[in-house]
Amino acid sequence: MYNLNRKLEELEVQGKSIKIAIIGAGHMGTGMVSQVVNMKGMIPSIVADINVDLAKASFTKAGIAEDQIVIVEDEKAAEAAIQEGKYVACKSFMVACKTPSIQAVVDATGSIPIGAEIALNSILNKKHIVMLNAETDCVVGPILKKLADDAGVIFTGSAGDEPGAVMGLYDFATSMGFDVRVVGKGKNNKLDYDCNPDTVAEEAARRGAAPHMITSFKEGTKTMVEMALMCNATGFVPDVRGGHGIEANVKEVPQKYSLKEEGGVLNNYGVVDFVNGIAPGVFVVVTHKLKEVRDEMEYLSMGPGPNYILYRPYHLCSLETPLSAAMAVIEGKGTIVPKGGLVADVITVAKKDLKAGEYMDGYGAYTCYGLIEKYETAKEMNAVPIGLVDRKTKVLKDIKKGEVITYDMVEIDKSTKLYHLRQLQEQLQAEGFWDAK
Repeated sequence: MYNLNRKLEELEVQGKSIKIAIIGAGHMGTGMVSQVVNMKGMIPSIVADINVDLAKASFTKAGIAEDQIVIVEDEKAAEAAIQEGKYVACKSFMVACKTPSIQAVVDATGSIPIGAEIALNSILNKKHIVMLNAETDCVVGPILKKLADDAGVIFTGSAGDEPGAVMGLYDFATSMGFDVRVVGKGKNNKLDYDCNPDTVAEEAARRGAAPHMITSFKEGTKTMVEMALMCNATGFVPDVRGGHGIEANVKEVPQKYSLKEEGGVLNNYGVVDFVNGIAPGVFVVVTHKLKEVRDEMEYLSMGPGPNYILYRPYHLCSLETPLSAAMAVIEGKGTIVPKGGLVADVITVAKKDLKAGEYMDGYGAYTCYGLIEKYETAKEMNAVPIGLVDRKTKVLKDIKKGEVITYDMVEIDKSTKLYHLRQLQEQLQAEGFWDAK
């Protein structure tokens, strides 16, 4: 992202500021609006949310006067308002996807099936799409990227989210000729596979967050999804199902994430994992084949080697997301994208005993959580991706707590765009489509 600030300043001076639409006016989306309002060369022209009052409030919280905000119901009215220099609030994400002036759409909904709809319709309407929705990307990222490539637009994950931040370190390290051995992120709480929205309600209220989001953090599904995106972008894999999840401070990471025969925990290099103790940071563990470089790394206080950690102690979530939109529009590049087909998947595990005839709910709730696994292994197991499980998922046979849920155990809702995109993606991957690229 070198020089992006200067390019945005040039657009501002030329009166050609990038117009983006933000879908989802929750905590992340609202923060993003305030960030973009204070950036040069970019305008949050549309905010869409099923609760249009929240969409409007995201503008007023950013200091936009109410007489500058127009509530619309269709893309024609939205375009007219934008041409008059107004800001647009609306209920329907389709308005954001179809309004001609919009150059990039940001999905900040957190909904997996809606995220697929938003991405697909943005692509069909020739808009760049930035996914601040790692869960959708984890399920159908490769097929959405293919469709975007075919349409001549950019499909990308978000700067500021852990996968995007990791990718910056990975690109930095590989561009200098380092051998990257491990990529990963910190986790700021211990895994609790039994937690649910009820058990975290007090913490969620204290933090001003939705209980299902806190649950997804504590049960680890969110971390698994983020690591899967890292795998799909780099070709790395989980060393073991669910990751090792070591406890370490920054200085301890390089040694602990070395091979077992070197005194570490790993079976192989080229892996993704997480660390308790270095949140909210992200990291890559690197080495170099030449002694001269290793000697200089030690001289630079990077440790004795042969493994070294490159560590970023923060990620700014939605506040960085606008940079991905800018890079897509200005440079035609994504921040983090699938390298090909899926490399890793997040499989579904029963959080409690489930009985035939019951209905499930999805991650961050009461019935299941996700674990990262190699895609090929998940495929061989016939494991259901966590992103396809929702309240319409019917249990067909009794399932024990801790059991991996397979397609023969449940009835999946097959009516969604998400499901059909996943099926097309599976077909292309089975046919070796990405292998030939």
